[in-house]
Amino acid sequence: MKILFYNIRGLRRGVKWAAIRKLVRKERVDMMCLQETKKELVDKASCQALWGDSDISWAIQPANNSAGGILCIRSEHVFKLEKKCMDCGFIYLEGTLIADGVKVSIVNIYSPCEVGLKRNLWEQIRQLRNANMGGLWCILGDFKSIRRPSERVGSSQRQQDERSIKEFNEWIADLEVDDVTCVGRKYTWYRPNGKAKSRLDRFLVSADWFNKCQDNCQFILQRNFSDHCPILLRSSNVVWGPKPFRVLDCWF
Repeated sequence: MKILFYNIRGLRRGVKWAAIRKLVRKERVDMMCLQETKKELVDKASCQALWGDSDISWAIQPANNSAGGILCIRSEHVFKLEKKCMDCGFIYLEGTLIADGVKVSIVNIYSPCEVGLKRNLWEQIRQLRNANMGGLWCILGDFKSIRRPSERVGSSQRQQDERSIKEFNEWIADLEVDDVTCVGRKYTWYRPNGKAKSRLDRFLVSADWFNKCQDNCQFILQRNFSDHCPILLRSSNVVWGPKPFRVLDCWF
């Protein structure tokens, strides 16, 4: 399964739409998750234009006064939706992979900057995870947090970072998910002048995801119209097939 996510800093028509559609086609993604659309409404025609095909379904968490906004678009040939849940800061999709019937839960997150609101979001996701422990889990998005000091350059908020790092890592441990091997750029967000950069965006998956899917890798792709980089998760399902029947000479 291939999942692409991108903090796009506003879903305006024109160059952005063309660039997103080109990326979807180039990487042949099965699901695309966008953050910070700044849209209160996204219709089917817009989703089809972004995806470049009509056989899609989508879910939207509207922006609040042109702030925030989350969008998930998926191929109807790969993922069958069975349940969804949305609130401020996230979209939760639960369903099965059509190819093998495996249950999958995917959470698209756009975290607030304010610490109290971020903690509320963390708690919502924790409760969601505890209530739906089965199947494969993938949590992705712009977390507005880092896991270690080396993931941020150009910030003087050392003490604040230390507390945030500890809290973020404890939350990840509670959810029983972990980072996927990362390829490409070291950072996912860059200040326009280049003096500050951080790894704020990532994929986190469960142990069952790692066990079921081989060759898991998240690719931090090249930045274009946003101050965030798009990130692509590639996971290959393993189909072992029937075990071969071995005949021994001593049987005859």
